[in-house]
Amino acid sequence: MSRTRSIGRAELDVLKYIQDHHPVTVGQVAAHLMAVKGQKRTTAINVMTRLVQKGYLARRRVEGVYQYSPRVGKGELLRRLVGDFVDKALGGSLSPFVAYLARDADVKGEELRELKKIVEELEAKQREGKP
Repeated sequence: MSRTRSIGRAELDVLKYIQDHHPVTVGQVAAHLMAVKGQKRTTAINVMTRLVQKGYLARRRVEGVYQYSPRVGKGELLRRLVGDFVDKALGGSLSPFVAYLARDADVKGEELRELKKIVEELEAKQREGKP
């Protein structure tokens, strides 16, 4: 999956559903979209086709029906999407994101401990001279 192949909101919504329910058929995704957004089957087909073309989904035929699965796990997908956001929206700078976390985000408990652990790992890498 190329980091230059960004995805829109509708694609992200479908991809998150597929991440949680795979393997799925177009019919299953269409039923979900109809239930939560009132969208038609053609929307599911179009969005899923784009996600296959962009490399986010794998498609295989099982007993005459295509089943779709994510090409990477949810954690890796989220890491890549955040990387795309930092690159494109923030010009590669983490400072605005960190400022948001410090001032506006509701970071509590386990998330704060995880962030502290990440900072410690970053500091250790820096001491060792690793990028």
